[in-house]
Amino acid sequence: MSATHKTRMLILGSGPAGLSAAIYGARAGMEPILVQGIQPGGQLTTTTDVENYPGFRDVIQGPWLMEEMQAQAEHVGTKLVWDTITHVDLSQRPFRLTGDSGDLYEGDVLVIATGAQAKWLGLDSEEAMKGKGVSACATCDGFFYRGKKVAVIGGGNTAVEEALYLTNHSPDVTLIHRRDSLRAEKILQERLFKNERITVLWNKQVERFVGGGTPEGLVALELKDTHTGALSTLEVEGGFVAIGHHPATELFRGHLALDGDSYITVEPGSTRTSVPGVFACGDVMDKVYRQAVTAAGTGCMAALDAERFLAEAEFEDVAEAAE
Repeated sequence: MSATHKTRMLILGSGPAGLSAAIYGARAGMEPILVQGIQPGGQLTTTTDVENYPGFRDVIQGPWLMEEMQAQAEHVGTKLVWDTITHVDLSQRPFRLTGDSGDLYEGDVLVIATGAQAKWLGLDSEEAMKGKGVSACATCDGFFYRGKKVAVIGGGNTAVEEALYLTNHSPDVTLIHRRDSLRAEKILQERLFKNERITVLWNKQVERFVGGGTPEGLVALELKDTHTGALSTLEVEGGFVAIGHHPATELFRGHLALDGDSYITVEPGSTRTSVPGVFACGDVMDKVYRQAVTAAGTGCMAALDAERFLAEAEFEDVAEAAE
């Protein structure tokens, strides 16, 4: 039998953004319900070593951090639900969302924290070497490759920015692009070509991530020339795939304003979306920083924005009733 769940604050997504919103919302007495979605804990559950989250002097594990956030959210009064939302109705408040289970969720306000997924090349060897030298975030993992030879795969702004960032740690960075020109902004290209630590390999695509050693780690990339088909090998200890991200916003297409890259549009300096009472936080609206700590920060903002919205709405209701 399907059930109906009602709450003042409904949250979608259980990464740092969603759980931070839940913690603040629960402490404000909004008794939030958080629907965890298809990847409970978000991207950090697939990350091993985390060294840049404030408050921990030693390296911590991503899954452990998310377990602690979840436990904290539940401790202060959040109800976590195992379900995936398949349909939304944002035409009126309370907002009505339907889960894959058949359950109906009603929220006076809605916080969207469904995140974004890094695009991958789709190679079996890539999957096997994730966390063993293959990463999709130089800002997150570049520190672990100090003094080592690394490569970045891609040709857009993200790839060039990651290559430039990695020169802070590595004296030998190779950018690999399958075409003969970059899609990145000209100013970024100029910085890239002037950096003596960066080498660009044109018309090359990764055929295989090669592992070796004990414990196993990335030792090389097998490359294919996109013009001649010739194979070559590049020895590296770190490989960063930087070909973009997919924000999880398909569910909201036609219901909320999205930008050209399908990220939810919010008012500058806030988490307010195009629909009053709906708020977006974390990687689903942030295509610039995409860090756990910034996601958590916008989760806090979303809860505070939602609390203010409800307070104003309830004040207006009382005023109208008194007239």
